[in-house]
Amino acid sequence: MPLARVQRVQKVQAVRKVRVLPREFYDRPTLTVAKELLGKVLVHRTPAGDAAGMIVETEAYIGEDDPACHAAPGPTRRNAPLYGPPGFAYVYLNYGIHYLVNAVTEADGHPAAVLIRALAPVDGIRLMEKRRAPDGRHIDSSDLCRGPGNLTRALGITLTENLNDLVSSPLVIEDRGYAPANVSWGPRIGITVGVEKPWRCWITGHPAVSR
Repeated sequence: MPLARVQRVQKVQAVRKVRVLPREFYDRPTLTVAKELLGKVLVHRTPAGDAAGMIVETEAYIGEDDPACHAAPGPTRRNAPLYGPPGFAYVYLNYGIHYLVNAVTEADGHPAAVLIRALAPVDGIRLMEKRRAPDGRHIDSSDLCRGPGNLTRALGITLTENLNDLVSSPLVIEDRGYAPANVSWGPRIGITVGVEKPWRCWITGHPAVSR
């Protein structure tokens, strides 16, 4: 087979392996979604360019009985996305400094979400570096999207993306055919309540995971 044809076939096969996660993926128990998001790719398409990273660390927040979940005080204007249908983005400003992005899970009316904590850069790395370090300083690839505030800055995610449909908007999560071999669970971090719940999940040994 001529080389040009082989390359075309390989390109088509690669495209077929990429698919946006369907709504049904998110309409499941939150801990299941938190685990199965590992290895998937968060993609944000903007006028400045596309940026994407493989999800290597997540945290689950589940219901009004979870004191660390934004749904703990009951429905409010801010946490309204948590009570909506699954498969939408819930983006909020944390401590007035960092934007954090979550994927809403479970059935409509059951508040829960998965916080995306860390990514391994995949596409648009130079754009991500420019967003993280406009002064041109070097940032190691493992540090570029480590931490939920760093990854949103690198991908250009702000409150504008709150309630974006993760199935059909410029902000999506794709399955590119990778499934991690080993996954670890442990306590959530960066919170002061509900710390005993082992609802943080990460790819074991990955260098981009929170230290």
